[in-house]
Amino acid sequence: MTSTPSTPPAAPAPPLGTTLTTSYERCRRLHAAHGRSYYLATRLLPPWKRPHVHALYGFARYADEIVDSFDMTGDRATALDGLTSRLAAALSGEAVSDPVLPAFTHTVRAFDIALGDVDAFLASMRADLTVSRYETYDDLLGYMEGSAAVIGTMMLPLLEPLPGAAGAAREPARQLGLAFQLTNFIRDVVEDLARGRVYLPLSDLDKFGVREDDLAAGRAGPAVRELVAFEIDRAREHYRLAEPGIALLAPSSRPCVRAAYELYGGILDEVEAAGHDVLGGRARVPRRRKAAIFARHLLAASAAGRAERRTEVP
Repeated sequence: MTSTPSTPPAAPAPPLGTTLTTSYERCRRLHAAHGRSYYLATRLLPPWKRPHVHALYGFARYADEIVDSFDMTGDRATALDGLTSRLAAALSGEAVSDPVLPAFTHTVRAFDIALGDVDAFLASMRADLTVSRYETYDDLLGYMEGSAAVIGTMMLPLLEPLPGAAGAAREPARQLGLAFQLTNFIRDVVEDLARGRVYLPLSDLDKFGVREDDLAAGRAGPAVRELVAFEIDRAREHYRLAEPGIALLAPSSRPCVRAAYELYGGILDEVEAAGHDVLGGRARVPRRRKAAIFARHLLAASAAGRAERRTEVP
């Protein structure tokens, strides 16, 4: 799971018995600071859903900072062990001294989120401590199952599949998580290399004649550009497989997911516009385009929310 350099969010820890309000606000601030495109899309959700999305993001970011932050000075494995232990205690009903776990565990219980998905996510975070290369795309998919696909399935109950559609919506949710993650890997080649990692499969590098030294060149040569174009096509296939799942969600959730779909897909557009050079600068969706995407879906979000509030309940 890639992220930009930042100060670890775990210190200082709040006193024992942190209130839910404090914990949810902590998660919201993490989301606003570090997941800006996703946070913008989340604003299209009904207000009651937003804190739960923030809680999932806050937990994921919190764990990610342990394994990824440039500023982390302690032992990462020990810190991840501590988080895992506190999570187990919190899920068993104990009060824990932690800034994000009260909100996260509250959300897990409220939506009956599968604990297997949580375990799979933590396993992928632990893999980042020892695994820095993936030979094939199937190998990378094994990692992404925990780092990305399960984020999609954990989000699914919050987004409310239509009655009877939860099963059909699961695979598109997985695919959207994979699409977002691969988009990050394509964009963040330079940042990941600075952490000593190469997420693009080594077999793909070999296919296009790319050496790892080429990824540190500061400017992409023809072979790197061809590699990036290949990975973009792969990512777009994940987006294609994810798109049908949006219609299986409650109407009030669809604008958020469509906006996130377009915002993350827009990163790939920017990489293509730069001639597939991801080494010369970090691809970003321009603010004007972000605002246009948000505005385009805002009316639909407002209309869907009003319609749901007016629904007569027997």
